[in-house]
Amino acid sequence: MSVAGPVVCFGEVLVRLAAPDNELLLQSPTLKVSFGGAEANVGVSLARFGHAARMLSVLPDNGLGHAAVDELRRYGVDTSGIAFTPGRMGLYFLTPGAAQRSSQVLYDRADSAFSRGACAIDWDAGLAGAGWLHVSGVTAAIGPETAKAAVEAVKAARRLGLTVSMDCNYRATLWQAWGGDAPAILGEMLSQADLVFGDHRDIALVLGASFESGQGADGLRRWAADMAFKAWPNLARLACTDRVQHTVNHHELAGFLFSRDGAWRTGSRTMDPIIDRIGGGDAFAAGVIHGLLTGMAEADLLEFAVAAAVLKHATPGDLNLATVADVEAVRSSHSLDVRR
Repeated sequence: MSVAGPVVCFGEVLVRLAAPDNELLLQSPTLKVSFGGAEANVGVSLARFGHAARMLSVLPDNGLGHAAVDELRRYGVDTSGIAFTPGRMGLYFLTPGAAQRSSQVLYDRADSAFSRGACAIDWDAGLAGAGWLHVSGVTAAIGPETAKAAVEAVKAARRLGLTVSMDCNYRATLWQAWGGDAPAILGEMLSQADLVFGDHRDIALVLGASFESGQGADGLRRWAADMAFKAWPNLARLACTDRVQHTVNHHELAGFLFSRDGAWRTGSRTMDPIIDRIGGGDAFAAGVIHGLLTGMAEADLLEFAVAAAVLKHATPGDLNLATVADVEAVRSSHSLDVRR
């Protein structure tokens, strides 16, 4: 796929506050601080893969906002599309899971600088010179203003001739907090997308459809792809993963990719133990985008994307810091010897 110009990632950059060492939140009076957010995670990963990636966002004009920009710059992301305004930083608190205890995320994003300022973005200026826009359903879920901005972003990108990718990233707690109509808003965004990251649950939610639970992983995702291609004429590809969870720290991950005339599936990769699963889907998305931008065959890019996601599960924090060489090493060898 030939794309002129950088990949623009539009969304909120967050401060992540995580309990340490698999503790419960505030079990001890310590929190690990880092930065993340679905779209920023994709931008950092793409920059690490050698692509031009630009973040389009709004941050508070204070120490937290400027530290977030410094973190993105550290990994090669162009931050010229980030505006600073008065306000607060969006936060999320993470209680890491362990054994049979699930991880828990607590959002604190209401009235953030991003939620108040996203609608003021000049899309023609923000997308100038870009070749690709990546967005997430998380942005639309934050509130009515960000939902409006997310829809405007994908429509502007389509009008300007950019390739549009969207990760459905349905977050029930965020939608419920303001009573947002998730199917209608996500459907409007999906109608503009060339590439969608989502599975049968996302497609069923948006289209108000139902699926047969006994179809198995392959059947469910084939059903989702068929429904999506019928619903959205702009859609060229749908990608997703299948995750088998034995414990919180022991998963198996496989990838699926569908086009209008083909389907691909990887084998399962075992992840045991998992260090940090947050951002794994974003690492997968960045891997697929990298494969398309570099002209990889579908089967190869899907293997690359799953390997990238596996590496993220071995990296603390939201961000996947793996390079192309790191991912290729996982793809080509199962050796765990020290690399010298």
